[in-house]
Amino acid sequence: MEHNTGKNSFLRNILVRVLLFGVFIIVLRFAYVVTITGESCDRGDFCFFSLPEDLNLVIPSVGTGAASAIGTANKAVRSTSVGPSGADIYTSKDWIKAVQFYSSIFQDLITEGYLAPTSKSLCVESASGQDVFSLKEIGVEDSVGIFKKASKPLVIKGEGHRIPFDNNTFDFIFCGGGAINKSPRPVAVAAEIARTLKPEGFVAVHVSVNDTYSLNSFLDLFHSFKLVKYYDMEGYDLSMANFREIVLKKEGDFVLGHGPKEGDNKCLVPAHKRDLVRKAEPLISEEPLKPWITLKRNIKNVKYLPSMADISFKSRYVYIDVGARSYGSSVGSWFKKQYPKQNHTFVVYAIEADKTFHEQYKLKKGITLLPYAAWVRNETLSFEINRDPGKELIEKGRGMGRIQPVKASLRGSSDGEVDEIYGFDFADWLKNTVEERDFVVMKMDVEGTEFDLIPRLFETGAICLIDEIFLECHYNRWQRCCPGQRSPKYEKTYGQCLDLFSSLRDIGVLVHQWW
Repeated sequence: MEHNTGKNSFLRNILVRVLLFGVFIIVLRFAYVVTITGESCDRGDFCFFSLPEDLNLVIPSVGTGAASAIGTANKAVRSTSVGPSGADIYTSKDWIKAVQFYSSIFQDLITEGYLAPTSKSLCVESASGQDVFSLKEIGVEDSVGIFKKASKPLVIKGEGHRIPFDNNTFDFIFCGGGAINKSPRPVAVAAEIARTLKPEGFVAVHVSVNDTYSLNSFLDLFHSFKLVKYYDMEGYDLSMANFREIVLKKEGDFVLGHGPKEGDNKCLVPAHKRDLVRKAEPLISEEPLKPWITLKRNIKNVKYLPSMADISFKSRYVYIDVGARSYGSSVGSWFKKQYPKQNHTFVVYAIEADKTFHEQYKLKKGITLLPYAAWVRNETLSFEINRDPGKELIEKGRGMGRIQPVKASLRGSSDGEVDEIYGFDFADWLKNTVEERDFVVMKMDVEGTEFDLIPRLFETGAICLIDEIFLECHYNRWQRCCPGQRSPKYEKTYGQCLDLFSSLRDIGVLVHQWW
């Protein structure tokens, strides 16, 4: 009896050891496949805990057309997924929540006729491919996404500003997650979407636009498109809690840029710009007794356009200083330091006729100097350096320069220095330098020539290209040196200056009184 018991114990030990060895081999093989080779559990020769092809994992609350199936996922998302996701991400709560959200969005678009099961579709900046997966789940099989890091087969390598497809490839393009907001090149992204979308195709964009100015700036990016609808929505996570869904239809072949400019010089400032004028600080209606103090204090009251609206969706950002004088006069001391740029880099043009200040601009990067006088046509002008009585001169003994045609200057006499300079048609230059899609800020200090230049901007329609103007208007103001006396340097009155400011604001141009 004892002999049989010992024999059974020996056999049992042998079987246990064999079983443990087998388990060890299985675990070792699994570790090799998953860890060493980097494969997911779908290899043909070994798959540990693999799911059957016909096992469905139902995602609730998205309707029958959007039920997620592992069988479909095996075809669409398993195997070559790249990055930290692996196979588990496709069954995670975040993944399922995103798929529910996008499936609902796309089903609504199908119902409204902007998307069809036969649509060849692209998802731009699709980091994880939930939107692509949702499209496939509701029956839009011919769908793919692009992102800077591929996650095949749902997402291939590509970026919004450089889409790796030919012109007129897609019937439907989706750009979610506020990708255009986050892009440093929104104009390029819009241009690429326009290029790769077929005529009569639709694009749906989820974007954060909080005011009418930014909405219209966004729509200007898609200048060859028709606005179909926009709708404010709540997101599925905190990364974009609220956004606006905008659906656009491509109306014709894509043309880079604005296309031909209209021959009509008249322009109408759009309503969203006129709304900003109504929010601006009031003009100083009464002539100040001490203008040099009052006007400088007024800077604290100025409501800058970027403090009232989002300026993100612009092609370029341009600052034009007309009558710039020295770099430290306004470009360096005010615009560079104080103007709220919303982290955008501005192209700077400094227009200054006085050659005294030209040399210092050669050392400044990012600034284009135009060493001429802004004028109403191209011609040679006289440039007179003149001084107000009792006024302190800080910059190399130079007074403020006034310009006038040479013939006019010869008819009169002058007590100041007179040089001949070249004047150029400022309005014409402006129309050839900037576009409506650019954000343009202008400061103008031209010693009375504003009464020539501003009407010329109206006449040519160039005034509509400027988003914000800081204008110093020159009039026969009271003098510091001589109480009770007005400056003989200028003929205009304060009332005429006020009329000039009012005429700009009346048509919707945001202008501020400057010093």
